[in-house]
Amino acid sequence: MKYEKKLAVFFLTAAMCFCLTACSAKAPGQSTETERTSGSTLVYGSSDYTRINPAMDEHCEINMLLFDGLTDHDGKNQIVPRLAESWDYEKKTKTYTFHLVKDVQWHDGEPFTAEDVKFTFEAIMDPQNESENAPNYEDVTKITVLDEHTVSFQLSDVNTAFLDYMTMAILPKHLLEGENWQESDFFRAPIGTGPYKLDDWDIGQSITMVKNEDYFAGAAKIDTVIFKIVTEDTAKAMQLQSKELDLAQVTPKDAAAFESKEDFRVYDMRTSDYRGILYNFRNPYWQENSDLIPAINYAINRQSMLDAVLMGCGEVAYSPLQRNIYNYEDVNHYDYDPKKAQQMLEAAGCKKDAEGFWQRDGKRIGFTIHASAGDQVRIDMAQIAAQQLQAIGMDVTAEVPADGIDWGGQQCCIIGWGSPFDADDHTYKVFSTDKKANYSGYSNKLVDRFLTQARQTDNTAKRAKAYAKFQTALADHPAYTFFCYIDAMYVADSSLTGITPDTVLGHHGVGIFWNICDWTIEN
Repeated sequence: MKYEKKLAVFFLTAAMCFCLTACSAKAPGQSTETERTSGSTLVYGSSDYTRINPAMDEHCEINMLLFDGLTDHDGKNQIVPRLAESWDYEKKTKTYTFHLVKDVQWHDGEPFTAEDVKFTFEAIMDPQNESENAPNYEDVTKITVLDEHTVSFQLSDVNTAFLDYMTMAILPKHLLEGENWQESDFFRAPIGTGPYKLDDWDIGQSITMVKNEDYFAGAAKIDTVIFKIVTEDTAKAMQLQSKELDLAQVTPKDAAAFESKEDFRVYDMRTSDYRGILYNFRNPYWQENSDLIPAINYAINRQSMLDAVLMGCGEVAYSPLQRNIYNYEDVNHYDYDPKKAQQMLEAAGCKKDAEGFWQRDGKRIGFTIHASAGDQVRIDMAQIAAQQLQAIGMDVTAEVPADGIDWGGQQCCIIGWGSPFDADDHTYKVFSTDKKANYSGYSNKLVDRFLTQARQTDNTAKRAKAYAKFQTALADHPAYTFFCYIDAMYVADSSLTGITPDTVLGHHGVGIFWNICDWTIEN
């Protein structure tokens, strides 16, 4: 029950918010027409939130307005300083020492110190808090506050992605000490160090933030950022057209309608974000039938799906590292081959019944693919995948549960992951056995071994070999059926300037707001 509760929290949060770690600024918001008064206000079409908790959750870009990490990513996805102005690494002791920016204040005026850093990461690492980010720091053995502005992290082994993981938002010890990190009211009225302060939260309607005039990295140019809660993709497009929104991520089909409109600009941005089927290996069905997943992979016409759902705005997917420097091109792509899929089903002992469906041991081969309400791309992909699998004789249906998905009991769902940063990110904690973000329950000893090897060396050639072996082992015994990498389609009012269209975005298309402090709205 504890696992199912945690899983439900994750997917609810992932469906309603997005995340990334950013550099010179953070993300935008929402509002109504009556809230558009004087001054510069950016209204962003956002999914809904129940809490803002960067330590426990992922994919919440609002974190980047309110909080900062020790490090950050710039527009080219490279590590840059943020709350740490510099750092040292002692190779012999595997110790990172961070020198913090002085005179940084929390939004309530209290000073930011090294104690806040130690407090934040110890909370994430505490198993009682059940953070899905904990695997990123499992090799940290000791955190030491050397003085008010200096903190060190000693590791048990090399973790080449460690500076990437230091982009984690730092949280205030003076407000969270002794609090429950899953349920504290702090996460509905958060205080950070970031470029924007929370001003108002109208539950289910909007989250309003005003710029932090005392922001240590320089105040933002846009005065107010409003996350207007718009849960349906089609509604975002309609509200852009009616000028209720200044910016929103929309589906490729909706984006096409804005291409010729002078008042708008469409940004087709490359991402590392993939979609596919996540199989629930804790479900008895896949404990009995996981050997059929390669056949499923061959039965999916990814190019057809890409063209129909994404209008070609993306790329056929075969690996979680496909848009990373460590991608291994020679891995099995599972190119569309329905005849091979049927041959594999026959080899597994399956036979067709009188209605043309495959059976094994008297049981029909079929399952239900779940997709979250409001995400039209995932819904369309689930429906197309079900149709393609039905075409080869598998009794597969797609479903969008009206009351939400039973994440603990489902057979499979449409998943999305991705990161434009270090290859360890969203591989180690997603595919390694029993890690907090391994929501499928997948377990593969070879995958575990090669991901650990890749994490624990800073030698580029050795990492490349380890990641090649990881991708091969994963393809041999798939955790997912990969579909497509998707482009992030953003539509903005033409008065909004400062977006960097060449920045490669992460999961859910997050990352566009990395430099929001430099954005302007022209009147």
